[in-house]
Amino acid sequence: MKEKIIDFLRELEFILKDKFHQYNHKLPYIISIILALIVVVVGINVFVELTNTLNSDLITKYDAAVTKYVTSFRTPQLNKILQFITNLGDLYGYIVITTICSLWFYFKFKNWRYVLQLVFVIIVSGLSNLALKEVINRARPTAEHLVSVQTLSYPSGHAMSATAFYGFLIYLFYFLKINKGLKAALIFICSFLIVSIGLSRIYLGVHFPSDIAGGIIAGTIWVMFCILIFNIIDLFRREEERTS
Repeated sequence: MKEKIIDFLRELEFILKDKFHQYNHKLPYIISIILALIVVVVGINVFVELTNTLNSDLITKYDAAVTKYVTSFRTPQLNKILQFITNLGDLYGYIVITTICSLWFYFKFKNWRYVLQLVFVIIVSGLSNLALKEVINRARPTAEHLVSVQTLSYPSGHAMSATAFYGFLIYLFYFLKINKGLKAALIFICSFLIVSIGLSRIYLGVHFPSDIAGGIIAGTIWVMFCILIFNIIDLFRREEERTS
């Protein structure tokens, strides 16, 4: 992705030089930042639209129907499996997985930057989720809870954090130079975890389906924004090295 962005910016630089005599070499980077903001703004609009319809009859019926269907599969054995999966989207799960990834990134690629970026994505995602919960102030479902919860309901913190954390891992795995089979397996596992963690929250009775949808949308906005910003920062660094 970085190479494609660099090629795009160089082509844009050539076009701008051809069209304008007064050329600012930072203009391509400014355009890239604007594009990143457009992505975020569009995502925010979708999130706001969903938030504004939470109390509508359509969303209420959707939440009730999906919850009834998902919880109809409850069994003692499946309860344990879904409780384990939901823990992979909790604090201790992220600590364990971040530690494993950190060791791998360091010993395999000698790169701590990926680790710092990953930690930044998950910490700020969690903090922003708490802020959103307080602002929107939606109560939890009244159905039986199979796990304990203390915070508010919308958007789902597990769904948002899982989308941001495992989504960023998907991005890293996709562009890392590793075995194609291993890459495909890691991407599949991360994708599966995003979906299954969100589903587990409905199954366990602690979230409405619309909470999960809101969390996935918010997590997608955040991870896309981070990916673009990280690449733009890297491009600025390369530009400075090229001109120094």
